[in-house]
Amino acid sequence: MITSTTNPHVKRLRSLRDSAKERRGERSLLLEGVRLVAHAFAMGARPRLLLYAPAQLEATPAGAALLAQLLDQPNCWPASPVAVAAAAATREPQGVVAAFAWPALSPRPGLRLVLDGIQDPGNLGALLRSAEAAGVGLVVCAPGCADLYNPKVLRAAMGAHFSLPLRSDPDWERLNDELAASPLVYVADAQATQPYYTADWRHAAALIIGSEAHGPSPPARALATQALAIPMHGRAESLNAAVAGSILLFESLRQRSSIV
Repeated sequence: MITSTTNPHVKRLRSLRDSAKERRGERSLLLEGVRLVAHAFAMGARPRLLLYAPAQLEATPAGAALLAQLLDQPNCWPASPVAVAAAAATREPQGVVAAFAWPALSPRPGLRLVLDGIQDPGNLGALLRSAEAAGVGLVVCAPGCADLYNPKVLRAAMGAHFSLPLRSDPDWERLNDELAASPLVYVADAQATQPYYTADWRHAAALIIGSEAHGPSPPARALATQALAIPMHGRAESLNAAVAGSILLFESLRQRSSIV
């Protein structure tokens, strides 16, 4: 059993936790917690490296079920709770932390979602979770977004990385090429006059959600064919990016679901 916090496996996981450069270099992501790791296994992913604390996992039914899977898997090492905690990103780890390869999923039919300068990891992860639930065919993170594989993004996305096609940090010229097949490119803009529910989401389209603080960037506005707003009756000037994006995504799903 691994007990030292300076063990090479612990140090490797910690480097993935702390460094976007390391994550990009290895094309690895760091997952922790019973639910996220179990979901990765359910999606067919297998860890490049996994540390688990048997006693912690045995303490809950879900943890015990995961432990039974880990016992015959390669690259899975028992460790003390202290060693697991040294590699984890949360204050109260659940006894399992693992490195997985970045999923490589091809774009599929459906709405294209462009995230433009979404810097808050919680908002970015929540948008990915909503995009997966709404059947988005591709998410593209434009320049200025938080790291798609930041541990906070992964926790907020709740496993969406394993079933949602993702592209990260293209330049705007490449992004124009990504959206060439989408004649409708909507941008969410609090200053727009057209309500989001009057747009036609039933055909090939893309949606751009801009920065929490600054709204859509100039390149995003130039790419858009229509600007949409969410009518509001309270005193708030705007909604946060995750809430606003989710409202638009599920309007798109509602309209597409009504097609006979």
